Amino acid sequence: DARDPVTGLPEFSLYGHTLECLTPTPAMLDQTDVLTFDLMDVGSRYYTFVWTMVLAMRACAAAGKAFVVLDRPNPLDGVHIEGGAITAGYESFVGLVSCPNRHGLTAGEIARWRHAVEKLDLELAVISMRGWQRDMRFDHTGLPWVMPSPNMPTTDTALVYPGMCLVEGTELSEGRGTTRPFELAGAPYLDGHRLAADLTAMQLPGVKLRAAVFTPMFQKHHPKPCGGVQLHVTNPETFR
Repeated sequence: DARDPVTGLPEFSLYGHTLECLTPTPAMLDQTDVLTFDLMDVGSRYYTFVWTMVLAMRACAAAGKAFVVLDRPNPLDGVHIEGGAITAGYESFVGLVSCPNRHGLTAGEIARWRHAVEKLDLELAVISMRGWQRDMRFDHTGLPWVMPSPNMPTTDTALVYPGMCLVEGTELSEGRGTTRPFELAGAPYLDGHRLAADLTAMQLPGVKLRAAVFTPMFQKHHPKPCGGVQLHVTNPETFR
């Protein structure tokens, strides 16, 4: 929590390790008439911005406050969907409700979906985009990429994230602590050349796998050199 240096308004953090910490409190909303959600999502269910939005929508419904979503493009497009449902009982902040890993929705569409399904007593307004079509990726928009979080530095990161974030649940480094998170994966005991050869033999569509050695500056396997691979997406349309 802090105070904005320009306006002097209070800032409240909605990050933490419990649902209570992740949800606006009645005290936070006390002086609020309308809560506006203005964040860039990356089209993958483990990216928590949209779940912060849903928790905030629930809190506003309980407090009688209006809610506005300024919609943004899904950088992966709104056509392709990948991944299965979440098994009942395994919902969490990286999947507050069951939906595919790559969900193909915008934040505004998720807001309307949860508003309807949960029957929230909430005045909801979604400010739609002009010019976005469902088959557009972010590089089609002509807009500059402003990284929404430190480990989402480029549109290339967002493209591989729906699959490569799963590496985070293994003993391999998913490239956090490097300048190419989620495009790199490996471990100190891996032979990157053998891994690259084995993956190349699988003939995965739309991607080249290159042997690499990288040293994470923080998190998993810091500060050990890791053998592994770097993903180079050659065709975003066929890459899965």
